[in-house]
Amino acid sequence: MEYRRRLLFHGITLFLIGLLTGLAEQHFTNVRMALAAHLEGVMNGILLLAVGAMWNEVRLSSLLTKIAYWALLGGTYGNWVVTTTAAILGTAALSPITAGGHSAAPSQEVLVTTGFVLIGLAIILASSLLLWGLRGNAKALPSRGGRMGG
Repeated sequence: MEYRRRLLFHGITLFLIGLLTGLAEQHFTNVRMALAAHLEGVMNGILLLAVGAMWNEVRLSSLLTKIAYWALLGGTYGNWVVTTTAAILGTAALSPITAGGHSAAPSQEVLVTTGFVLIGLAIILASSLLLWGLRGNAKALPSRGGRMGG
């Protein structure tokens, strides 16, 4: 299957997950963080749809294409998972505004903090690679972004 098509599939899937999270917001320990999880699902789904729409314009080597793809999926789904976990546990890690006076056990705070840091790094990596693949002189490079194997 093509990267582009898979990104579109994952985009609409994550968008739907975000919508469903919004329906369940009132059942989380931290409702503010549940709202953030809802928004992360919706916005990250839209990000995947946008990247899928432009994917054929990205010019990267086969290895960098795979890294960008998996960093993007890991970062976007991970963002929803970690934010949802924070809403369930009621952590305040890296999110004082959405914490709303909640806090959790130190190990849970560390888990969520670590998750947010890793997600941030994954999204920065994916965004940097996409930017590199869209640079002006990249037209000379053959596109490796089409098929999963190539």
